[in-house]
Amino acid sequence: MTAPVSRRAGGRAARKASREAPLSDAERPIQPGMSGGAYKPLSPEQIENIHEAALRALETIGLADAPESGVAHLTGAGAIQGDDGRIRFPRTVVEDALKKACKKITLHGRDPRHDMQLWGTRVHYGTAGAAVHMVDVRGREYRDSTVQDLHDAARICDRLDNIHFVQRPMVCRDIADNREMDLNTIYACCSGTTKHIGTSFTEPGFVAPALELLHMIAGGEDAWRARPFVSNSNCFVVPPMKFATEACEVMERCIEGGMPVLLLSAGMAGATAPSTIAGAIVQATAECLAGLVYVNAVRPGHPAIFGTWPFGLDLRSGAMTGGSGEQALLSAGCAQMHQYYGLPGGAVGGITDAKLPDMQAGWEAMCSNVMAGLAGLNMVYEAAGMHASLLGFCHESLILGDDLIGHAMRCVRGIEVNDVTMALDQIAEVCMGGPGHYLGTDQTLLRMQSDYVYPALGNRMSPKEWGESDKPDLIENAIARKERILSEPSAARFDPMLDAEIRKAFNIHLPA
Repeated sequence: MTAPVSRRAGGRAARKASREAPLSDAERPIQPGMSGGAYKPLSPEQIENIHEAALRALETIGLADAPESGVAHLTGAGAIQGDDGRIRFPRTVVEDALKKACKKITLHGRDPRHDMQLWGTRVHYGTAGAAVHMVDVRGREYRDSTVQDLHDAARICDRLDNIHFVQRPMVCRDIADNREMDLNTIYACCSGTTKHIGTSFTEPGFVAPALELLHMIAGGEDAWRARPFVSNSNCFVVPPMKFATEACEVMERCIEGGMPVLLLSAGMAGATAPSTIAGAIVQATAECLAGLVYVNAVRPGHPAIFGTWPFGLDLRSGAMTGGSGEQALLSAGCAQMHQYYGLPGGAVGGITDAKLPDMQAGWEAMCSNVMAGLAGLNMVYEAAGMHASLLGFCHESLILGDDLIGHAMRCVRGIEVNDVTMALDQIAEVCMGGPGHYLGTDQTLLRMQSDYVYPALGNRMSPKEWGESDKPDLIENAIARKERILSEPSAARFDPMLDAEIRKAFNIHLPA
């Protein structure tokens, strides 16, 4: 005889199933591009002082080593080349560039639902870097990173809700030829995700074939120029205050090809930038303002992200400290400078100096990711997966970072205060003749998905439940999720006919 089914139990099961079902993008409590800006480590007076110091640095010190083409562009815009070869920037030249600069940038994905609008204090998190090693969490060791590792990272990112863009996080060390490495980097990322991608080029001559590849993926040059889904991460300066000659030539060709650029100034506080937080921000700001003049001299209004990326340094050892509180302050202060100029900007967050995904990695990544988001940084680069001060990348940390960034984004969303959220009617109903608690009330059930972020892997079991469930391990669960993702075909893979055309035109190292 079949026992009767409890309507109440069935209702609970249905509600539980409903809660566990994936939320639509519109229903999620956190969204790409939420506005931060509540945290302001710099006062308005301090911002003005940094701005004035940056202008004085550009007027009196200037930058060395501009390529011949850059000298022509910059002097044509009013900059002055001195007898010492340095290019100096009168205040009016910088102000003119700021007027011409693109103030609102849309970074496109191959899938339009991944488009990112960069302006104001809208916050986005993603990967970046040039790690040369992969972290083997089971073996607790490092090995050279490969093109397959990069492709797998892109595939994983494509499935993570809180990773909004995929700037190349590692170098394909199994490809010795730099041209082939640059082209395979684009192929590996684009065939792994439909989110926006960032990449670099080793030499100016590699930009043209890369654009040819991107035109093929986009469906033609016109389609590419209408929606460029790859941007150039460009280290156009070698701090302190020198242009990187070849990178500048790369930048010019990317601009001509319709590719957005990230103007990346990556000084090391205490080594290639002043040791003080304020001084490092001044130099990075000055260098990026020079880059802004350069971009707008080549093509006024071309989309360029103001990429002040000063890094921290452990002055005892000379080692980089990407996971330090100083790093978090550097990035938050830079975010305020971007907002002062009204420019889309990016800086680092989420870097950890830890070698493995452990407690140190967690506290370091959370500190800078939360502070960058609260400061309203448009693009938080290197937000997940980066270990050993950018030398190592970890797929499992990427997956764990998705949970971590979810919590950071909930902090960015902040506290909504209105008649509904203050809940005075609910308090009265519960306390005056009600059950004396809020568990199971209509309001609680209604808000539990819209107001709360739940970890995918973070464990909230009681010790008893944990023991009864065979003590699940966080890292093992991350490995299992990685393996599930990589066992399925990439949703971003190319049409077979297009893939065959690409492979005929270029030496693609990933197996078909």
